[in-house]
Amino acid sequence: MKIKSNFVLAMLAIPILVGCGAGRDYTPQADASGEKIFSTACTECHKPLSANVAMTLSEKVANKEAIIKKFQSGSMRMPAFKNIQGEAADRLAEYILANSEVK
Repeated sequence: MKIKSNFVLAMLAIPILVGCGAGRDYTPQADASGEKIFSTACTECHKPLSANVAMTLSEKVANKEAIIKKFQSGSMRMPAFKNIQGEAADRLAEYILANSEVK
């Protein structure tokens, strides 16, 4: 019984350790809007807070460069989306900035 319960706990921990997201290999279409990229790559973990608020940002990441660095590099719980580059990265960061609260 102890082995079975340890196995169940290990299986439950895997999604937490792996992180959320559409996948690290996600590459947006060349003409994808920031909103489309956000809804595809981000909303599995970052549920919009309301119709007008995509997420809440801290003041230190409430700028385009910090947002791009965050989604391209990832963090402990967030996978890196290295394929969101160039104009697509700009559009995503601009969408997040325009549709987020800063606290």
